[in-house]
Amino acid sequence: MLDRRLQLHLAAWLGQWPAGPGLHVVGSHRRAKPAWDGRLRPALAVDTGRSAVLSVAPDRVAAVRALARGVPGRLVAALPEAVGLPQWCVHDGPFRWSVAPAPLPDVGEWTESTAPGLPPWLRLFDRPVLVVRDANGNYLAGAGMKRHDAYGQELAVGTVPAARGRGLARRLVAQAARRVLDEGAVPTYLHERDNLASARVADAAGFPDRGWRAYGVYPR
Repeated sequence: MLDRRLQLHLAAWLGQWPAGPGLHVVGSHRRAKPAWDGRLRPALAVDTGRSAVLSVAPDRVAAVRALARGVPGRLVAALPEAVGLPQWCVHDGPFRWSVAPAPLPDVGEWTESTAPGLPPWLRLFDRPVLVVRDANGNYLAGAGMKRHDAYGQELAVGTVPAARGRGLARRLVAQAARRVLDEGAVPTYLHERDNLASARVADAAGFPDRGWRAYGVYPR
């Protein structure tokens, strides 16, 4: 049975869940409002392999439904233009979640995203972030939690090139996932299909690939 928190998250994030077989294009006011980082996400979809919900702004539903009926094989590539942002890009890859993160030892410390020495991508978060530093205080790796709603938080992780291969990313993801679960939400993890390093991190941290897919239109 699908975790209740995940169902509530997908319903809130997309505007509808669950759905019957096939593709369901739905309108959501959230697609016309800034997301966790202050930027729009004008189209978002989650596909289980059996059914899919594609969420767009209410005024774009008719155009996207017509696109899905007319050229289903080109739907994803044509989404930016269909939502009125042809210069934006599409992200497409596995949609993962976990209610049982791998029992890896904690490795990071929670700190404010405004702390000195953090990379720009971690500064986007408005909540504490998880950071690993070396003995001299230099940043090595970090993870942040994208709070989409009260039920789901998406994890993001990064490691400087010199510190890769030590297992820091997988431990950070597992540690952050435990915090999300403690807060009553479900942690999710998305990555591009061809990002094999990120896929290995997810697998090792306890986020299996269940054959689900997420895709959407994002700012470049």
